[in-house]
Amino acid sequence: MSNSVNTNSGALIALQNLNATNQELTQVQTRISTGFKVASAKDNGAIWAIAQTQKATSNALNAVTTSLQRASSTIDVSLAAGSTVTDLLSQMKEKALAASDTSLDSASRSALNEDFKSIRDQITKVITNADFNGSNLIKSGATDIAVLANADGTSKITVSAQALNLGGSIVTLAATATIGTVTTATAAIAVVTTSLTNVGAALAKIGTGSKSLTSHLTFVTKLQDALNTGIGNLVDADLAKESARLQALQTKQQLGVQALSIANQSSSSLLSLFR
Repeated sequence: MSNSVNTNSGALIALQNLNATNQELTQVQTRISTGFKVASAKDNGAIWAIAQTQKATSNALNAVTTSLQRASSTIDVSLAAGSTVTDLLSQMKEKALAASDTSLDSASRSALNEDFKSIRDQITKVITNADFNGSNLIKSGATDIAVLANADGTSKITVSAQALNLGGSIVTLAATATIGTVTTATAAIAVVTTSLTNVGAALAKIGTGSKSLTSHLTFVTKLQDALNTGIGNLVDADLAKESARLQALQTKQQLGVQALSIANQSSSSLLSLFR
């Protein structure tokens, strides 16, 4: 290789190596500061695109979780109200049974009838006020709840409404029922007993729906965790490795600067040839 003051090939090679080291050092520092090994499409287009798709799915599952939680709360309110209705019906049966006693005097029968009607009206109040976020599964005309089940919105979990209003198909006791006579009291016993059985079956159906929602909510939570872990595996930087690499590159950078300095001094050695 000829010696020249115009072209210093050693210095050029040293500069190329130093620039490459500086680029790697910048990349490592970016990974450490951001925590990502793939922070944008320019880092790795394919991996970044996959991660973005999975991130969108994970974010969409937030809406699924909210839908499931809202429906669960609605069902919890309905079950609480239904349990109260069951208790009230039991009290009404007790009043009707007492009023069916033929030896009862008129004053006692009248008092029992007033209690019966008060409890009867309380059932309507409980059912009417069993709302959560505008939804009520047990009032007259209640509609089924259709809950989001996946991130695409193509699958749903349906919980059927169970109308517990007086005079309906479940609570067959009329909204005007009384126990003012032995005859009406005896008839009320049978109707209330049937209503109690029907309400128990209706609440069991709602409870089954609640169990399904709870189970699916657990699955969605685990699925979202798995997606987030997968995204992290794709784009997150291993900071332990990056830290070790940073130390190595910093040393390499210092050596590169020294190599460039030595290469630059080679041209000045030509001056000794002309002394």
